[in-house]
Amino acid sequence: MRIFYALSIALLITTNVHAQTRLPEQQVQAVKFYPNPAVSQITFDFPKNYDRNYSFQIYNFLGKKVYELQNINPKTTIDLGQFFRGVYIFQLRDKSGKIIESGRFQVVK
Repeated sequence: MRIFYALSIALLITTNVHAQTRLPEQQVQAVKFYPNPAVSQITFDFPKNYDRNYSFQIYNFLGKKVYELQNINPKTTIDLGQFFRGVYIFQLRDKSGKIIESGRFQVVK
């Protein structure tokens, strides 16, 4: 019985070590936004090394574009007065249209 426990523990440790080495490294989030959930406005802080030619879009949960901003500033505050309650997805795109970063936030009213 002791051999069974010893082998089980050794198997768990080995599996855990291999599982940790196979996990992809997490990317550091470049765009910070707050507050989440938001009520009347939300602020986006873009990284210092961003390109002003990036575009920023917000989509509702159905995929309809509800907001777009060209030539973004390092700190952007968006008024949510025209936004309905729900979950929204944001995308930061480069000038060729490639998505640099995306995320989601919630609007509660």
